[in-house]
Amino acid sequence: MTQDLYFQRFGFCGRQIATPAPPDLGLAVVIPCFNEPDLIESLESLWQCHRPGGAVEVIVVINSAATHSDAIRLQNESTYEEATQWAARHSEARFSFHLLHFPDLPPKQAGVGLARKIGMDEAARRFDDARNSGGIIVCFDADCRCERNYLTSIERHFQEHPRSPGCSIYFEHPLTGADPQIDEAIAAYELHLRYYVQALRYAGFPYAHHTIGSSMAVRADAYQKQGGMNKRQAGEDFYFLQKIISLGHFTDLTTTTVIPSPRPSERVPFGTGKAVCDYLDDPQIWSYPLEAFLDLKIFFEQLPELFRLKDVPPAKLPGSLPESIRTFLKSEIFAKAMGEIFENTSSEAAFRKRFFHWFNGFQAMKFIHYARDHFYGKRSVREEAQKLLSLKGCGEANGASVLELLAIYRRLDRT
Repeated sequence: MTQDLYFQRFGFCGRQIATPAPPDLGLAVVIPCFNEPDLIESLESLWQCHRPGGAVEVIVVINSAATHSDAIRLQNESTYEEATQWAARHSEARFSFHLLHFPDLPPKQAGVGLARKIGMDEAARRFDDARNSGGIIVCFDADCRCERNYLTSIERHFQEHPRSPGCSIYFEHPLTGADPQIDEAIAAYELHLRYYVQALRYAGFPYAHHTIGSSMAVRADAYQKQGGMNKRQAGEDFYFLQKIISLGHFTDLTTTTVIPSPRPSERVPFGTGKAVCDYLDDPQIWSYPLEAFLDLKIFFEQLPELFRLKDVPPAKLPGSLPESIRTFLKSEIFAKAMGEIFENTSSEAAFRKRFFHWFNGFQAMKFIHYARDHFYGKRSVREEAQKLLSLKGCGEANGASVLELLAIYRRLDRT
């Protein structure tokens, strides 16, 4: 393994891709890979895709910490050798596969965030070499599959949305019927994800999007402008996308589908695999209380009144706000935030823009957790998903099962 100045900047050793980037490089698909025996199936899924107009590179970052077990390191070595041989047989002039292997990452930093960062930074560098700052960095996972129109849909989406800095890509977990308990666990977890986004949209939150690492894409220039990927060992996708969403014009791509793995896993503290494991131990998927989102809805509807209060002390809040909102805002240094927002805005439109730059997806999630923990408690995802659909006028939700509710929410996310 050679030393490279580019990777030295981040405090570890590695190898850049040696071959020059094709001049028409349009898409770079980045795949972090840790202790993954089925990488080839994901590569096959990408290779089977319809070819887009621009060249495509798939960058796989096989990674482990210096402290990981011999079994994990041996699996990574095996994956690297197998995938290298596979890539040699399948790479084309305008559709190539590159394997990077990092077996000794710093233990305090090693994880999916750092692996994704290595691959995305390398993709950004190669777009610079190709002089295509608007190239698209696509995030995928080593246990995912996709529809055959995946790459062409991504290319077309960014062509049709030239102002979009990034997008969330539609996903569906496979429900095979082979194991009803696994299907129920997967359906309940996916329903939880979709309920959360739809509830935020019902509340009037303008930046309600799925933030899943295997189902997102970003322009290379936006990636660099926002400082790149973080090194978080979990939740890296959520925190990264908050920076991209804040640029405005973020979009949802719904004309193709990413298919995440449904298998149980304890490799990260949350996510699909962890949810399946938890469900197998306790067959219930808890979610957020609908009341928390309804409180947010009241809050957002009061923003015009908040703007009219700009000449009074910023700690003053409309008396009609729910108690959960009032106590949360006190704990979040609301007065200081409002003072800074009012100093830099002269119109209600500018106020709303700056307000939601402050009250972003991170703040929204903090509030929902706060309202759950201090006011309403956790709830059954099936019951809360049904109640939200009733508010939206979807009578078909009455008495629906988790699988039936998921089908409804999938339709909502695609509209």
